[in-house]
Amino acid sequence: MHSGLLFRSLRRVPPLRRQPCRLSSSAASSNVKPYYVTTPIFYPNSVPHIGHLYSMVVADIFARYACLRHPDRPVHFVTGTDEHGLKISKAAQAQGMQPLAFCDMLSEHFKGLVQKANIGSTRFARTTSREHCDAVQYLWRQLDAKGLLYKDLHSGWYSVSDECFYPELQVTKVVDSEGKEQHVSMETGSAVEWMEEENYKFRLSSFQGVLEAHYAANKDSIYPPQHHEAILQQLRTVPLQDLSVSRPSARLTWGVPVPDDAEHTIYVWIDALTVYLSSIGFPWQDGNKGKSSGWPSDVQVIGKDILRFHAIYFPAMLSALDLPMPQKLLAHSHWTMDRRKMSKSVGNVVDPMAAIDEYGIDVVRYYLAEIGGKFKDDVDWSPALVEARRTEITSLLGNLLSRSTSKAIRARVDPDKRLIYGEDPLLKHRPLVDILQRLPADMDAAMSELRVYDAVGHIRAALTAANFLMSDSRPWAKSTPSAEAQAVSQVVLDCLRICGVFLQPFMPSKAATLLDTLGIPEDCRAWEHTDLARAPPSTGVCSGVILFPKSTSTSTVSPSQN
Repeated sequence: MHSGLLFRSLRRVPPLRRQPCRLSSSAASSNVKPYYVTTPIFYPNSVPHIGHLYSMVVADIFARYACLRHPDRPVHFVTGTDEHGLKISKAAQAQGMQPLAFCDMLSEHFKGLVQKANIGSTRFARTTSREHCDAVQYLWRQLDAKGLLYKDLHSGWYSVSDECFYPELQVTKVVDSEGKEQHVSMETGSAVEWMEEENYKFRLSSFQGVLEAHYAANKDSIYPPQHHEAILQQLRTVPLQDLSVSRPSARLTWGVPVPDDAEHTIYVWIDALTVYLSSIGFPWQDGNKGKSSGWPSDVQVIGKDILRFHAIYFPAMLSALDLPMPQKLLAHSHWTMDRRKMSKSVGNVVDPMAAIDEYGIDVVRYYLAEIGGKFKDDVDWSPALVEARRTEITSLLGNLLSRSTSKAIRARVDPDKRLIYGEDPLLKHRPLVDILQRLPADMDAAMSELRVYDAVGHIRAALTAANFLMSDSRPWAKSTPSAEAQAVSQVVLDCLRICGVFLQPFMPSKAATLLDTLGIPEDCRAWEHTDLARAPPSTGVCSGVILFPKSTSTSTVSPSQN
């Protein structure tokens, strides 16, 4: 299909209907910059894998937390699919399908995962939508008007898999399993081939000083710190080369045509990166550089393998357009299976849909956040470890809820009596009280610094202390003084309430059930209600609720065979 005909065939794709997590896709006031979080725009050349779910869950945690922390601030949360490029075209051809029909089919798989995983995105973006393609061409014209684009002969090592050229210094020669030599990217391990063609180029080299100064001045702009250091060191030691930003349409038709030049198709990464702007209304006409729409982004969640595109190429494009750079990039590591890199050829790619069916979405989310929440090193997907985490959270949270709401304890306490923290001697000098008083500050510090693992750890520490208090004091026993039973019951239920509020970003469904069981009204589940001394009214505690029912499934999660 000729690129011009392709462009006319693209159609507007409506955003996915929001999930009920109080996120908002429209600002309440032009004076309030919405909180803006994104996932990578996933390449749908196959069905989703566990890494896609991981990115979605991490971004969802930050979106929900932003909503919890500042309920009057709108939240924009964008995910979606990156549907152009040679790899997509070849994958569609292999299936005997037209590229757009192929993308229509696969994007539904990603939308299905969004729904199944309780991801509260406010927009599901597709790069084949008309509004996005218009934005890409507008951006191109802006760069061209500034004299930042020029035609030149380009030669280099090109990876079809990664859809990019690699500099000579980032390519090495290896011997494959059949003893054949081939060149591969040192960054991704993908095979590369030498290509020579006339392309448009972007004057990336002009922005080396701007990028170096930005990262030197903003040490928390890339997390974990190891990636910030790597990018800054690269900018200080390796001269940037001008970037090839088009492909001849004779080689690539499945993409956005270069304006006024039907012989060229815009480079897929320029196309893909623009989606973070087009998804919130770029090009903006209000003169405030997208602030009222949410720009700059607060957190962009990406995989470490695409850091260079997001930390160098995209900020250079933004600087060229005089737009603010993203505030934070979170470059997470990858998931392995039995300590081996997941690969379709090996057959060890974990199917996220099967994992959700097996363990339940909240257990899977807890595992991804707790095991994967450090972001620094590759982490292993292990059915045994997932099961262990399910056992852990069932014990810490589910069993604690069952014990604290049991009829035996409820019969020994006055539900209408409320002891005052800081005054009643029965509540003083209890470790759990101290933990709960510090918990809001601890959670806010961890989440503002993107330390998801530590945030989960703070909740787990509170629940551990509550379980210890229950076992040590035995409030259900007649030998325990009724005053002690009253005090212990109150502080443990307060712990469950506060942890329930904080668990909403991590385990939204289980958190809702927990707070329902405690009789906490839906309008009393906000940040202000995590203050230990400001307990909201309860409509009554329910007994007999099983938060984590035993699984009836006897299957185990197997790798995807797709």
